[in-house]
Amino acid sequence: MLPVLNSTRVRHFRRNLLIFLAVLGPGIITANVDNDAGGIYTYSVAGAAYGYSLLWTLIPITVALIVVQEMVARMGVVTGKGLADLIREEYGLRTTFILMVLLLVANLGNTVANFAGLASGMSVFGASRFIVVPLGALIIWLLVVKGTYRVVENVFLAACVFYLAYPVSCFFARPDWSHALVSTVKPSFHFDAGYLYMMVGMVGTTIAPWMQFYQQASVVEKGIKLKNYALARWDVIVGMITTDVVAFFIIVACASTIYVSGSRHIGDAADAALALRPLAGHAAGALFAFGLVNASLFAASILPLSTAYYVCEGLGLESGINKRFNEAPVFYWLYTGLIVLGALSVVLLSEAKQVPIILLSQVANGVLLPVVLIFMLRLSNREDLMGNYRNSRFFNTIAWTTSIVMIILTVLLLVSSFFPGHLPV
Repeated sequence: MLPVLNSTRVRHFRRNLLIFLAVLGPGIITANVDNDAGGIYTYSVAGAAYGYSLLWTLIPITVALIVVQEMVARMGVVTGKGLADLIREEYGLRTTFILMVLLLVANLGNTVANFAGLASGMSVFGASRFIVVPLGALIIWLLVVKGTYRVVENVFLAACVFYLAYPVSCFFARPDWSHALVSTVKPSFHFDAGYLYMMVGMVGTTIAPWMQFYQQASVVEKGIKLKNYALARWDVIVGMITTDVVAFFIIVACASTIYVSGSRHIGDAADAALALRPLAGHAAGALFAFGLVNASLFAASILPLSTAYYVCEGLGLESGINKRFNEAPVFYWLYTGLIVLGALSVVLLSEAKQVPIILLSQVANGVLLPVVLIFMLRLSNREDLMGNYRNSRFFNTIAWTTSIVMIILTVLLLVSSFFPGHLPV
């Protein structure tokens, strides 16, 4: 009897695993792209400038990230529509158009940041940006325009594996693990413009507005059904925890080397890789740079793709990788245009002019996030839209708290910038 029961359990486990692997994708891909060139630079600066003191923010950020991304995955499964599509249907074309323009501008900055990350990452290996940026742009353009959703998703999932470069490079740096772990669970706060700017940037780069639009659109295009909703939720949970674990290792690596050395300024993520070489060894620096190149190419393809998704959805136009160029011309031309503009900006602008765009785009994400969350909350609480799958009180509490905290942090940032030293302690 026992062998029969074991055999039944094995078959049941295998069946559930195959179903999960079929559902797997939108959550994990969205989460890992979140650690793009701008994100890596932001986390590197956090570690280099403030040591371990910002690690504690990763815990509330991860909880908020899971709640927010689960919400859009659920809306995609239940309604079968993208987020921009729902906003247009419920709030009208004018509101949607304004939101799309703001997000388009922010995502163009993020795309430029990722091509800049590709250029700076490859510069560690001695490659010229005049070669690697156009070549990288061509590769990711061909991947999306010529591939199907399944092919593109498999390539993206493979790229996620290479984020292991950051944990490995962190171990080479030999950090003070006890100090890092204590700082992760013990909050600290400083009322100065730089620290607040960094906090807004970290939340903005970890919970970015493009993520909600891309993940919901991916869930819809993948065709995930309501019966597989529980597995789609696990896809979100695993993905979001993974991305912030990688962020943890990036901060720790820079805190245990660059911050400790006393030379705490880095111009870009490649500077972090170069700084790791004498402090943690050439292998650590090379792995850090390799991770940056992988992340930059990965995100430089996803960010324009997410923009094309939500703009076309918001305007009621055809979209999707499974459609041909002539079936969704605006979708593909918008994707092409963002890649061309992003690549040209990095090729034509000097490195000094690229650097402010990277961190500024992350802060812009943080400022826009509450606006997107408010739309999401209103939609996900609609009984006529979501039925029994509308938000629970717990989800509403976390999401509203995230929105309020982001608004407060943004106001404090502005006040501290214009009136330094006048914030209440």
